[in-house]
Amino acid sequence: MPPSTAHAPPELPPAIVGWRWAPVWVLAYVALLFAPGIAETALSLGAITMLVKLVLARFNTGARLLSDPAWALTSVLFAAYWLPELISAIDAVDPGRALREAAVDLRYLPFLWLVAAAVASKEGRRTTFGGLAIIISIWTADALLQGISGTSPLFFLIDALKHALNGHSTCSEAEIASVDRLGGILGPCNLKLGQVIASFSPFVLYAAARRYGVGGWLAASAAVGIVVVLAGSRASWITFALVLLLSGWRLLGWKRLLALFASGLLALVVLNFTSTQVHDRLQRTSHIVSTDLIGVDTALSGRTRIWRAALCMVAEHPINGVGARGFREAFPACDPQPGVVTSWGYGPALHAHQLILEVLSETGAFGLLMWLAGAALAWRAWTFADGAARERARPAMLALLVTVFPFNTHLAFYSTFWGGLTLLLAALYAGSLLAQPPLDGTRVDSR
Repeated sequence: MPPSTAHAPPELPPAIVGWRWAPVWVLAYVALLFAPGIAETALSLGAITMLVKLVLARFNTGARLLSDPAWALTSVLFAAYWLPELISAIDAVDPGRALREAAVDLRYLPFLWLVAAAVASKEGRRTTFGGLAIIISIWTADALLQGISGTSPLFFLIDALKHALNGHSTCSEAEIASVDRLGGILGPCNLKLGQVIASFSPFVLYAAARRYGVGGWLAASAAVGIVVVLAGSRASWITFALVLLLSGWRLLGWKRLLALFASGLLALVVLNFTSTQVHDRLQRTSHIVSTDLIGVDTALSGRTRIWRAALCMVAEHPINGVGARGFREAFPACDPQPGVVTSWGYGPALHAHQLILEVLSETGAFGLLMWLAGAALAWRAWTFADGAARERARPAMLALLVTVFPFNTHLAFYSTFWGGLTLLLAALYAGSLLAQPPLDGTRVDSR
């Protein structure tokens, strides 16, 4: 071989730098969750933008946007979510709707690539994770002000703007009159604040600990915990307790963590006597010790009736379920108490309120196997990652883990709101865990 080539150094692979504008789309989507329609539009536009960027680059810069493992894991996690939808449409209760859901949800794939690209570089992770912490901190402060004054300043401004634009309020008078918990920026007609704050709380707690140490973590935990409790969703209480447990033991140790939980229980006792909403929730929960099914169903807000209906659907459609988002159509035929007024009001249940039962009832055994396969691959990626990769992905990993924790009740994972949020967390996890920094130390234009 010629001397010039015999001793030439091996060519370095392209540097992984992500895309510097990707964090803007991610943060815009989360910040606009108070308006689900606008947030959905931001998601769709972000997906289209990502496709255009890839087409213009002819996929030649794909390795610079994401590492190969990140491309693979985000695509596999999408497939684990989406393929059950598609297969469930074959003999769904409402095939047209199931097919539409599957077709519309194809936009999630390029959006997941965009989210993963947002955290592929150190700068992108700092912007994205820090931006999420800021957004949730602002929402938490706003909800605390609502707890004190009775009005959410952010929602008041949003509602006033909407009324000025089209003469209509965001929520009806009946919805406002029936509200029994904090709605915060999401408002009294979209009472999901507790679940959203609890799922995104790891970004706030890790940011506070990194900047202010143990004191910052404790202060952030107290503020977020008060909002989660006052938001009234007992599922979010469990979610946030898991966040405290899994993030606090490494920072505080078991003894101080036990003391923290004892202080939390004491605060819950105080809120039981000072907050009507919290008192009603705890009183309803106390019925779970009842020996009869009615008492348990009351404690679980009608969940046992819904879960029995879900099991009926599983028995009748074991392979591929009743179809994604077909639960409401299939519910009357499986309702164990037809004609009885439900604890949630009139009409059928809209979804199974539990991840495993939702997947089984709507997408069958095939769907559950796909979800388990996705979870196994996500876990495998974690076990094979080095310490630095785990550390940079820890907030996203914890947020995703507590969101899909199977021993809890849930919002509908095949709905646009909760499904999009869950897939966002999955892509943040995959992108941050499998990100690869530039090997040659050079800066590469990522515009």
